[in-house]
Formats: sequence, C-alpha cells, structure tokens
Amino acid sequence: MTRESLHQYFHIGTLQWMSYPGMAAVDAVRKIAADDYFDAVEISPVSEAEREEVKKLLEQSHLAVSYGAHFAQLQAGWNPNSLAEEERQYAQQQLLRCIDEAAWLGAGTMSFLAGKWEPGKQKEHLRQLVKTTVELCRYAEQRKMNIELEVFDYDVDKCVFIGPASLAAEFATAVRTDCQNFGLIVDLSHIPLTHESMEHVVHVLRPYITHFHIGNAVLDRESPAYGDQHPRFGYPAGRNDETELAAFLRILRAEGFMDKRRLLPLSFEVKPRVEESPDIIICNCKRTLNAAWRRLVGNDLEAL
Repeated sequence: MTRESLHQYFHIGTLQWMSYPGMAAVDAVRKIAADDYFDAVEISPVSEAEREEVKKLLEQSHLAVSYGAHFAQLQAGWNPNSLAEEERQYAQQQLLRCIDEAAWLGAGTMSFLAGKWEPGKQKEHLRQLVKTTVELCRYAEQRKMNIELEVFDYDVDKCVFIGPASLAAEFATAVRTDCQNFGLIVDLSHIPLTHESMEHVVHVLRPYITHFHIGNAVLDRESPAYGDQHPRFGYPAGRNDETELAAFLRILRAEGFMDKRRLLPLSFEVKPRVEESPDIIICNCKRTLNAAWRRLVGNDLEAL
C-alpha cells in the first residue's frame, strides 16, 4: 500500500450541487468532468433546459455517476416517514420520479434522506420509512439501480429521523430483509453532529455502507458555519481536517473498505462560503485528502 494511490481503493468524487452552489448544472458538471482527479460525480435534479446537455457531458466523461435527491427533498420538505399516509405517499412518488431522472442520466444510484419525526413515535416512523424505501428499491431494481440513504443529524441542524448509528443499522437491517440493492451513505462531516465517534459509526454500520462522503463541520454556535454547513477543511473551529481525515481512512482500512475489487465512492461534501472561490475550495479538498493519505502511508512506513 505504501506506493499506491487512494484512487485504487475508492472512486474519488464530489457533489456537483455542493461544490458549485448556484451554478448551472451543465457548467458545474463540465468543470468536474474536465478534472481527471475525479473518478465520480454526484448530481442533483437537473432543469429541463439543461438535461440533454448534462446527459451528454456525463456520457463523455467516463465518470461513475450517482444522483442525490437531497437538495430537492430538503427544499420541498418531502417526508418519506410521515405518519400522515398521504404525505408519505407524496414523498414516495416524488422520489420515484427522481429514480426515473437518475436512470435517464446514467446514474447507478439514487440517494435521499429521512424526514422529520415526532419524539415518542420512533417505531411508527421507522415502519413508514421502511415502507417507502422498500418501494423505492423495488422500483430501482427494475432499472438495475441501487438506493442509498444518507445518515444525517437528528438534533442539531437538519434534525431528521436517521439519525444515530444504532437506529440507522436497525432501519437498514429491515430494508435489506427485502431488498439487497440498498445501502447507507456515511458522511464524515455528519459524525460530529450525531455526537458519535468515527470508529463507532463505521463499525456499527459496516455491513450496510455503500458510499462515503467527507467534509468538515462546526459545532460552535457562535460561528456562521455552525451546523450542517459543510465548510472547507481548515475552517475556524472545524472538527475535521487532515488529521481526522487520515484517522477516518485508517478506520475504513481496518473495517475492510479498502478493497480493490469493490471501489466504493468517496466524495467531497464541502460547500464554499459566499465569499470563497469554489475552484479554490475544490483544490483545498484535494490537498487535504492527498495529505491525509500521505500521512496514513507515512505511518505504515514508520511501522516497518
């Protein structure tokens, strides 16, 4: 491993809507596709006017493509675990439409997040979320696609149902009983927000993880980047930087995720602040990941 590239173990990617917020999807995808550091890209719902051009760029790129419904879901408030059955069915229908768009664009996966929940009704919300997810998985299977749910915070910012690692594992176990084309996305930037350790989250969710995001988080309430804002690595009071990212990679290796036979996506989920340059923040991400990998490799050499 000492002389190998991290790209031999993961598809390194970035989230189009996060890396280039406010930019037309076609322009953002063009930038990412022209950067050979990236093996993968995650795209959000695309406007009708841009759809054909985005599809052409993705076909040319030879990138592994994932589709995230998060941005649209959060904006519209779709709740796939609502106890109001009509509201749950509406969210399910919108997510089914996202699967259609994802398949047309050539994505291999469609990801989403859980909705809001009411304390004291965990079992009921879990049952509703499983119901929705199983329907999404069955629909996606017809298109040879996978479905993924990203683990978010439950009491800091997004405040959604999934949630702590133990509950995420219970949920994933229930879905996998019926559907094998399902997995979880673990995001390094969300782990501080769930008040858990990297070791705990990765170990508990290991059987279900199919995708990783990496980024930073701030828990200082006085900071403008407090919560689930995904600031750059090196941001004041940030919880994740080169040291933490190297530790995360070490945990992924220990848990068996560095497997050349099965390269999972490892994508930057980092958002430039209004006053920051998106292109520079992308380079910040790449430098930080490269430095973390060198640190891990350097420790291996020192152990020889």
